Amino acid sequence: MIIRKYDENDITQMLALWNNIVEEGVAFPQEEKLNEETAKEFFSGQSYVGVAEDNDKIVGLYILHPNNVGRCGHICNASYAVCESHRGNHIGEYLVKDCMDRAKELGFKVLQLNAVVETNKGARHLYEKLGFMQLGTITKGFRMKDGTYENICPYYIEL
Repeated sequence: MIIRKYDENDITQMLALWNNIVEEGVAFPQEEKLNEETAKEFFSGQSYVGVAEDNDKIVGLYILHPNNVGRCGHICNASYAVCESHRGNHIGEYLVKDCMDRAKELGFKVLQLNAVVETNKGARHLYEKLGFMQLGTITKGFRMKDGTYENICPYYIEL
């Protein structure tokens, strides 16, 4: 498996992976699925997009972009996705580490994860293992697909 920058040839696989996470409705804040056109626009609008490729298949990805502007423009934000069939194989860990390296290269000083769902124990364990600090808890900050609300736990790490 390799982690690399995405290219246009990856869009179809990235689109399927992204939309699967959106459809699950338990992690990403987005509710609308992407199509080929909106996916190209969305991914090209990020500061960096990395993909995990295994045997010519995209099994994970991340997006990296500023979290804010101006005096807070040194803080970036990221989202991560791993194919359901490949979860538990440390792909998320490789994606987060690569993302941190790319963020530093791009001049960001802090990586903040805004909406980590409290019940997403795997992601929270990984972030804490890598040195991220939890900023607090936002009660009922995430509306699940079934309409119930879960707490979110923002995390950050200095790069």
